[in-house]
Amino acid sequence: MTRTDDMPTAWDERTQLTTFLDYARDTVRAKCEGLSDPDARKAPLPGSPLMTPSGLVNHLRWVEYYWFQVVFLGEEDEGPWTDEDPDREMRIAVDFPLAQLLDEYAEHSARYRKLVAGHDLGTRARRAAGDGRQVDLRWILLHLTEETARHNGHLDILRELIDGTTGS
Repeated sequence: MTRTDDMPTAWDERTQLTTFLDYARDTVRAKCEGLSDPDARKAPLPGSPLMTPSGLVNHLRWVEYYWFQVVFLGEEDEGPWTDEDPDREMRIAVDFPLAQLLDEYAEHSARYRKLVAGHDLGTRARRAAGDGRQVDLRWILLHLTEETARHNGHLDILRELIDGTTGS
């Protein structure tokens, strides 16, 4: 799996924002390339038992769901988390093959790519964010790029600790 280039094909704001998010998404897949299912379920950081490659992939899939479907579109939240288990998407990830998690992430990302293409970047979300403010689509794209990039750093560390792979 090769990552898309982070250099946009055009210099308009939409192309730049979506190119960087797609690059970060592709980097997730690149960081997981060649990782076995048992290794993808390992949590090598003693203080972070939910921090597994599988958990991070599933978390990113569900983070996009939350921001696009729940906040932006205003749909009911049917994510895997609960009040009792707010990190459940990371906990249940170890029950699925890594390839399935990556495929689901890619499928949802493709759906959200179409959603973004159909809306103006200034379109306000139908639901307020957790602090009560109304974000717009532009903010959601920036936030998801930041979140995905941050977790790619976690994947870097996990991968090196798990099997010594660096530089993906």
